[in-house]
Amino acid sequence: MLSTYKSNTMKKILILGTVSLFLTSCAVIRPGEAGIKQKLGELDDKVITQGTVTFNPFTTKVIKESTQTNNHKLALRLPSKEGLSVDSEISILYRLQVDKIPTVLRNIGPDYKDVMSAVFRSASSDVCAQFYAKDMHSGKRADIEKAIKTKMEETLTPQGIIIEAVLMKSIQLPAGLSLSIEQKLQAEQDAMRMEFILQTQRLEAERKIIEATGARDAQKILAEGLTPEIIKIRSIEAFLELARSNNSKVIITDGKTPYLINGTDL
Repeated sequence: MLSTYKSNTMKKILILGTVSLFLTSCAVIRPGEAGIKQKLGELDDKVITQGTVTFNPFTTKVIKESTQTNNHKLALRLPSKEGLSVDSEISILYRLQVDKIPTVLRNIGPDYKDVMSAVFRSASSDVCAQFYAKDMHSGKRADIEKAIKTKMEETLTPQGIIIEAVLMKSIQLPAGLSLSIEQKLQAEQDAMRMEFILQTQRLEAERKIIEATGARDAQKILAEGLTPEIIKIRSIEAFLELARSNNSKVIITDGKTPYLINGTDL
């Protein structure tokens, strides 16, 4: 009876040991990840992108790397063409090329972010030194970002690191330069405001000239149309209107033309 109990106990121990060994020799590769087996220090060329991987935990391990787009943040002081230093926060959007992950781990190692930072520092120094500090705070910032990205790709893309974007954020210009730029922008806004006022005044003056010209032309046309015959007809019409009135009235003329003696038209 005792030997049977010991036998059952040993079987349970063996089963538990086998299950434990099986569980410790499994790795799950989730979406957005890639796994590479490393056996006795040597990396396998096969990249596993999803699923369960079994391996011998005594001789092999599975290295996981992200294949998603990642954000590597840096805070740097960038040089400018005039010799000033501009503080900036940088975001480098990158991802690993799936089929080259073994190459990245062999040639660069798991600390490839440090290499990427070093490459960025070199590229940004070369590019920013060609621009003025104010350019980093203006519309030329996109050109600077693009130039840095292109220069980084020359070194990192062949190694299997894809640079998707370089974003310069929170640009901090030197205090004196920042004040000068603000003053310049304020002066430009004042000039634009004055130009608007002058343009409005010019349009108003043109409107008045057109209005006066129209009134003058109207008077000229009216004066040219008042011939002696028209005046006589209008005078007769006025007398007829007065004749229809029930009020008493006295009209004095010279007997020849329907005008008042004092020269005032009716």
